[in-house]
Amino acid sequence: MTEPYVWQPDARIVTEATLTAFIDRHELAGYDALLARSTAEPAWFWNAVIDWFGIAFSTPFERVMDASEGPPWTRWCVGGETNLAAVCLAPGRHDDAMEAVVWESEDGAVRRWSRAELRDATARLVHVLRAEGIGPGDAVGFYLPMLPETVAAFFAVAALGGIVVPLFSGFAAEAAADRLNDAGAVALMTAAATSRRGRRVAMKPVADAVAERVPTLRFTLVLRDADDGTDGWDAKRDRDWRALCAEAPADWEPRAMPADAPFMLIYTSGTTGRAKGTVHTHCGFVTKLAADFGLSLDFHAGDRMLWMSDMGWVVGPMQAVVTALLGGTLVLAEGAPDWPDPGRLWRLVERHRVSYLGVAPTVARALMRHGPEPVAAADLSCLRLTVSSGEPWNPDSWHWFFDHVCRRRVPILNVSGGTEIGWGILTGTPLHPLKPCSFAGPCLGMGADIVDADGRPVAVGEVGELVLRQPSIGLTRGLWRDPGRYLDSYWNTLPGLWVHGDWASRDADGAWTIHGRSDDTVKLAGKRTGPAEIESLLLATGRAAEAAAVGIADPVKGQAVALAVVPAVGEVPGDGLAAALADAVVSGLGAPFRPARVVFVAELPKTRSQKVMRRVVRAVFAGRDPGDLGSLLNPEAVAALAAAVAGTAPKGTAGV
Repeated sequence: MTEPYVWQPDARIVTEATLTAFIDRHELAGYDALLARSTAEPAWFWNAVIDWFGIAFSTPFERVMDASEGPPWTRWCVGGETNLAAVCLAPGRHDDAMEAVVWESEDGAVRRWSRAELRDATARLVHVLRAEGIGPGDAVGFYLPMLPETVAAFFAVAALGGIVVPLFSGFAAEAAADRLNDAGAVALMTAAATSRRGRRVAMKPVADAVAERVPTLRFTLVLRDADDGTDGWDAKRDRDWRALCAEAPADWEPRAMPADAPFMLIYTSGTTGRAKGTVHTHCGFVTKLAADFGLSLDFHAGDRMLWMSDMGWVVGPMQAVVTALLGGTLVLAEGAPDWPDPGRLWRLVERHRVSYLGVAPTVARALMRHGPEPVAAADLSCLRLTVSSGEPWNPDSWHWFFDHVCRRRVPILNVSGGTEIGWGILTGTPLHPLKPCSFAGPCLGMGADIVDADGRPVAVGEVGELVLRQPSIGLTRGLWRDPGRYLDSYWNTLPGLWVHGDWASRDADGAWTIHGRSDDTVKLAGKRTGPAEIESLLLATGRAAEAAAVGIADPVKGQAVALAVVPAVGEVPGDGLAAALADAVVSGLGAPFRPARVVFVAELPKTRSQKVMRRVVRAVFAGRDPGDLGSLLNPEAVAALAAAVAGTAPKGTAGV
């Protein structure tokens, strides 16, 4: 039995959707015909996207796709030259007077840049960086909060033909240095400080410690502030960003680059060992985002996007490209979505007339704790679409967001992909009805499928590995300086297929569901279960605010369930609560799934993109090295979880 739809697109939404116009342009019978042709003829599709969105090439390419060296090494826009910054910020592409970036500080101060001001700031920075010797192929680290200057820096490095290396703004020095050493970075861009939850968080001292660990760095460009002073300033290494830009010209001269040349290395955590450097190119990143956001996710010129994020997650670079390319406004906000009070995110939507709101399901679950009142107090009538990514939804949090934020009027377009993909594999669209927590289907041009352990398609309703049957223009061009690891990570498990590492299924109506990372899955009594299914049962009790369910070794059953739980407000952790939560799992899934361990913690280990790091939770329960922790928002949570696991006997933790 399939779930019912809870939202249907009306005639106006269908008529105004860019997808509808694109389908009509190509005289196709409908969306299913477009999806089928984009899969069967990927070269046709990516050519059509480039043409539709006016992605300009200073030297036209000879062919859009060349897979002669095998799918993992497909080349794109062969023989062409372009530049991502030149495409996105081209004079005349959109009205130069329109707002390009709006930024609000934690204390409510607002700064606004027009498209012309963003391009001028970018051009001045190009001259500053060029004077310091930055040119094609030079890797430049970004250790920056989300500021208007961060957007200018992103485009400036691309305009020079350099390589952007975004780092999470909360990285410790060691994690940042590991990535910059891997990239061979020659420069670092940073800020004196940022603000989070009312505290001034110094960034320059961390940047200094990074510089000492990266011998290839030649200089650091610093956004100074009034409280910066001169402490720690190194006259040989440090440069004053604002002072140099004030003296630089604003003429716009982006460099033509080979279309498939790298413009960004963005690192994603490895299960073990060092982080993986994914490689994105001038033609690949912009074209994939044009297809996903301009078509499937229906971003329109004039839309105002808010997605509180960080440059270290692919959402940060995405926002800069999508809003500039498609003629929207990027709304940035310093700090946290629920500080100084739980209503902050909703006030930002109201104040800045946000029409396009992005959210990670984990953030929605955190905001749920405050109840519906902060949401109800805000005027959210400006919202046109919401987009979600980062984690599988739980039904309770999905319905809460749909009822209270979307007010059952605005759809949630769910998308799942990854840093290695350049955006999405599965997506929602405004042409499809909504089922809670699900996706309309595969992204266009991707060849997504669900297969068994031998690479054969699974039946409707069965869970299998999410794969790609063909390369995409947005895929990483290998892993930086490690082709063997690239092949082993994605292409060698099932030869000829990209194995993404997610479990998925589709129902009889064609809706797709992600069940979590395949290495997070628990298999008991012959049934493979994603962590979200177990966690949803816990959250539905109202007694758990957050939970992570993982599989641990069991001498009899092979695997057993272990839970790390953040109790709901007012709940007292202990055997009674553990027993109630264990009973909820048994009631929903059966006796074989009764948790063997339940431990209570104040917070779960999360990345700065708000993903719960279940592999870390699993490793702590098993007493193993959790691998790369560089992207953790709260590394102290790992030690607290380890202490809880070590201090709790199996019988007492389960409460039964």
